Amino acid sequence: MAVGVTGRYALAMSTLAEPVHAASHATGKPLLSVRNLQTYFPIRKGVLQRVVGYMKAVDGVSFDVYPGQTVGLVGESGCGKTTVGRTLLRLIPATGGSVTFDGQDVYAASGRQLQSLRRQMQIIFQDPGGSLNPRMRIVNIIGEPMLVHGIVKDKSELRSKVEAVLERCGMPKAAADRYPHEFSGGQKQRIGIARALALQPRFIVCDEPTSALDVSIQAQILNLLSDLQRDLGLSYLFISHDMAVIQHMCQKICVMYKGQIVEEGTRDEVILSPKHRYTQSLLSAVPEPDPRRKRDRIVFEGGAS
Repeated sequence: MAVGVTGRYALAMSTLAEPVHAASHATGKPLLSVRNLQTYFPIRKGVLQRVVGYMKAVDGVSFDVYPGQTVGLVGESGCGKTTVGRTLLRLIPATGGSVTFDGQDVYAASGRQLQSLRRQMQIIFQDPGGSLNPRMRIVNIIGEPMLVHGIVKDKSELRSKVEAVLERCGMPKAAADRYPHEFSGGQKQRIGIARALALQPRFIVCDEPTSALDVSIQAQILNLLSDLQRDLGLSYLFISHDMAVIQHMCQKICVMYKGQIVEEGTRDEVILSPKHRYTQSLLSAVPEPDPRRKRDRIVFEGGAS
């Protein structure tokens, strides 16, 4: 089944800028390597809450992310995308598999090595409001990680660095003295991005960073992420259920279903010539901007194989 990039799968957000697509994305050594990642959650029943089975949220996922590359992880809600992102960052314990970042075993790291890895690997959460402490001013939300990791030495330096990263993300310096509830959803997400950038990371998990925002604000956030990648050489794991956004942002796409990657390839390979029936169904669900075009919806029923 051949699928065109234009028409049915074109982005409705015409204000989006073209993201960075460097020619050397898949050359050399990968920055991040994930191999056979497994995350199982116990199913408990009875008065004693005995384990009677396991829910396989992530079941044998493998992929690489190269320096400066954006890898998209796409699939329906509940397929395990967010669990992958949080497990590889050690926010959720892994049941099995390995994660290597710049040659270092993430799960074997401890002490100073783990602290260094946490500085280099950051996350932007889906819910910008829920990820910000409502009792803290923005200067402390962004500045606290800088103090913990020794990036700044005193409050005056902290203030200037927080203001600089806020401005880099399109927020005024005065935002540093305000609380999260004083900002809109799009502004909160910019603050979340600023917090992720505060530690000068090399790799960021973007966990549905635009799904809670309206379309016009989505375009602004996507443009900001593209600009940051171009200027800072960042690598992204971009998690989304929106195939149109994945198509725009990512050079490589991994399609996930029921805890497994069912299809993987370059953007053109997955969008233009999807092999798996589930990928075809995701593409057919993208809204058609031209009402005169006939759309054939593909319904997928079956397992991951």
